[in-house]
Amino acid sequence: MFGFDVNIIAFVGLTVIAAGAVAYTFLFDRVSNENTQEKRIRNIRGIDEKKAYNADLSKAEDSAKRRQIMQKSLQDLEEKNGKKGKKITLNQQFKQAGWKIGSKEFYIFSAIFGFVLAAGAFIVGAPIYVVGAAWVLGTLGLPRWFVGFSIKRRMNKFLQEFPNSVDVIVRGIKSGLPLNDCLGIVANESKEPVASEFRKILDTQKMGVPMTEAIMKLYQNVPLTEANFFGIVIAIQQSAGGNLSEALGNLSNVLRQRKAMKAKIQAMSAEAKASGGIIGALPIIVALLVYLTTPEYLVPLVTHPTGNLILLGSAVWMSMGVMVMKTMINFDF
Repeated sequence: MFGFDVNIIAFVGLTVIAAGAVAYTFLFDRVSNENTQEKRIRNIRGIDEKKAYNADLSKAEDSAKRRQIMQKSLQDLEEKNGKKGKKITLNQQFKQAGWKIGSKEFYIFSAIFGFVLAAGAFIVGAPIYVVGAAWVLGTLGLPRWFVGFSIKRRMNKFLQEFPNSVDVIVRGIKSGLPLNDCLGIVANESKEPVASEFRKILDTQKMGVPMTEAIMKLYQNVPLTEANFFGIVIAIQQSAGGNLSEALGNLSNVLRQRKAMKAKIQAMSAEAKASGGIIGALPIIVALLVYLTTPEYLVPLVTHPTGNLILLGSAVWMSMGVMVMKTMINFDF
């Protein structure tokens, strides 16, 4: 009706259907392969994402377990140090000072020294209470002070050498040596008192004590924060694992930073210490100069009871002032 031939329309339709069939025949494999590849890619991506999720979950679980182990180790170490560090015996103080004497010899020496000091005060003609004070000072005061002074001096020597010893251990571990051999190198080649303390660790381990407990005994003989850090690092590595050389390397950096901070604090407080020393020594120097020029001016302070009370009160107030200044210029970090 519209001028189109039915045969032409049928021919065009059949031609389009045949062309589609031929295209489908040749492109079917390619389309199928692309669909298969796409499915495989999706499956692989799903597997990789699952593996990555499982890996992240496993890492998180391992990290949580390691954190729990570290916390438990730190709690155990704190409990041990707390129980053992509540009261330090006199023999333990001798070990910290590096002395090889017992309490019996110390008491005998203290009694002799107190007797000599009291006898000297009596021979000079001092009053009886001064003689008694000299005996107490010589028996109980000065020997105990000397023990504390020896401990402090030995601890300072230990801090000077300890970072170098930790560096030796780090280099030995990085070169493949076991920890025992590294400790042996430190015990043989380091300066005192580090060498003797590490020899004690090796001797304790040879008696059958585990490495962790042997190293933790270092804190008993050297009651320093740095020694406690060293024991905690070794204990955590032995129980939880990890890179020991990296941990000890970080510890060495911390020790050197603390050492630098201590030196900086000492430099900043040097002026205050000098001022305190001058102020504390000035009354004694002035009294000595006055006594050398006009002795009769200060004689009543020694011969008269009221003068004795004035000297005693002055000594007490001066001691309180010196203690306050010392507290102000001493920093704990």
